[in-house]
Amino acid sequence: MNARGEPQQAWQVDYRDTAGKRRSKQFARKKAAETWLTEAAYQVTQGTHTPDRDTVTVKSAADAWVKRAEAEGLERATVQAYRGLANHHVVPLLGRIKLSRLTRPVVEQFRDELVASRSRAMAAKGVRALASILQEAMRRGLVAQNVAAEVRVSRPSRDKDKVEIPTREEIRALLAAAPADFHPMLMVAVLTGLRASELRGLRWSDIDLKAATVSVNQRVDQWGNFGPPKSAAGRRTIPIPPKVVQVLREWKLRCPKGEHGLAFPDTKGGVQVHKNVLTRRYYPAQKDAGFAKRYSFHTLRHFAASSFIAQRVDLKRLSGWLGHSTVTLTLDRYGHLMKDNQQDAAIMAAAEAHLFG
Repeated sequence: MNARGEPQQAWQVDYRDTAGKRRSKQFARKKAAETWLTEAAYQVTQGTHTPDRDTVTVKSAADAWVKRAEAEGLERATVQAYRGLANHHVVPLLGRIKLSRLTRPVVEQFRDELVASRSRAMAAKGVRALASILQEAMRRGLVAQNVAAEVRVSRPSRDKDKVEIPTREEIRALLAAAPADFHPMLMVAVLTGLRASELRGLRWSDIDLKAATVSVNQRVDQWGNFGPPKSAAGRRTIPIPPKVVQVLREWKLRCPKGEHGLAFPDTKGGVQVHKNVLTRRYYPAQKDAGFAKRYSFHTLRHFAASSFIAQRVDLKRLSGWLGHSTVTLTLDRYGHLMKDNQQDAAIMAAAEAHLFG
């Protein structure tokens, strides 16, 4: 019956699902019923069919994905990133759709909409988030296949992130402009390549002034929580030059003391909030140094890496100092800085001399 109480024709499809259970589904049009039955029959033979009543919406699956991340004890920043990807990129476009209705064409359209309305980098993250959500749904038995697993957002070479590196003159000006209680932290940053979270978690017990080394054994996230380094490779020891040793010796005498024994604490000896480091120390120092543009704190790490490369530090050692899990990661990030035509020419000349004398 329709809204006016008149008889209305409907088409019912009867079939057996992958478990052999009898199922039925109604359609208003014969063509829609036939199309659906063809697709369902194929999915049943492939073992990928999930009845609508046995699944949930993309929004529900996304919520479960975020909750699983929290339950697994992932870092707060990671959980927050997952929630942001789900709420701002996946759910607005696909939230009401049931997982059983997701198909490769639907996901490809989702991909295209992201590319059209976001940066390619963010679109890629959105697609990967959907694939991860579906993988978790598969684990829970809510869907039989991950139709987003092979969907990709390619990034043309011209669209790849360029490593932004301050010049040597800019770094010198920054160090000169930095206040006395920020200068030591800045010195260690530009000469070791430690991440901001690693610097804020660095303890005096991690610094060996006699051996002239600093060791990364922990980090502090943006909310002030202590945790292990980003990866096993993040736990490392890095040499420091004599000038840094001297600066740290002098700073240790003035450094505020606290329960954690931090090398770069706040004025009361506690953990520095990352936002405060930026807004009260780093950005004002850039302004005082006369910078025409604002650099992120992470560019200090890039500067350190470029300095190591300029000194011809070998790739394996460079990767170890930076705390990269693989040398491939180091090459992907800094490989373009390692090109040296003069060195190439010298190598080839030496090879020729070795062969012909």
